[in-house]
Amino acid sequence: MPKLGLITLNSSDDPAANLRAVQGYIDEAAARGAQIVMTPEATNCISTSRKHQQSVLCLEADDPTLKALQEQSRTLGLWLLIGSLAVKTEDADGRFANRSFLIGPDGDIKARYDKIHMFDVTLSETESYKESAGYRPGAAAVVAQSDVGTVGMSICYDVRFGHLYRSLAQAGAEILTVPAAFAQATGRAHWEVLLRARAIETGCFVFAPAQTGQHAEVSGGKRKTHGHSLAISPWGEVLYDGGTDCGVGIVDFTLDDVAKARGAVPSLQHDRAFEAPK
Repeated sequence: MPKLGLITLNSSDDPAANLRAVQGYIDEAAARGAQIVMTPEATNCISTSRKHQQSVLCLEADDPTLKALQEQSRTLGLWLLIGSLAVKTEDADGRFANRSFLIGPDGDIKARYDKIHMFDVTLSETESYKESAGYRPGAAAVVAQSDVGTVGMSICYDVRFGHLYRSLAQAGAEILTVPAAFAQATGRAHWEVLLRARAIETGCFVFAPAQTGQHAEVSGGKRKTHGHSLAISPWGEVLYDGGTDCGVGIVDFTLDDVAKARGAVPSLQHDRAFEAPK
């Protein structure tokens, strides 16, 4: 039975410090028997200052966090889902990519996914976000093979778009990854119920490593995230809740549960064409 290591982080705007923290948690997860480890969205940097991001972020080919985590995966011989890294692109408008990586036990990148849906919302008079101002959206859904199951990749705000997950499941995904830096207000109201819904709708395991707490920044605003890294069974049961503290949770799972849930409710096979409302 595979073991998952689910990491909860409180990343700052200092990529070097964040790397040291996440490497410690990955070592801990490996020592506790994890064959696959997952980190949250924005593992390398959380910052509300685009100027600061320009000064500390790198292109994928030069990113020190990515290189170090690839080497750590190779050394430990485990699968690693880097929830996402903020990386520079060569786009003319200078926007970054919010990119998730699946790393194999040989240290090679097996899959990349750029977040499709941008978090452009106004939660209150004092709290608003426009992710698309700094990040360019991806355009392709991604399913990847691993030794512990077929993985459908997503990031944070994607979780509100159920058709993406249905597409991933119908393309063969048994595990859905939803690394996140979920806002506290929406997290309290929506985080768990959305993740459970995605699991129930698809008959997939849903693994969602999360950022937590108030994030230290040298410049810019003060970002707060919800925490509560979650592992959800294909039947919609909460297998693990990481709460609001940083750390590592270990979850045992078996893909037999995917077949069992889909056998009981085979809704992925029951799509019917219909006319859209006018």
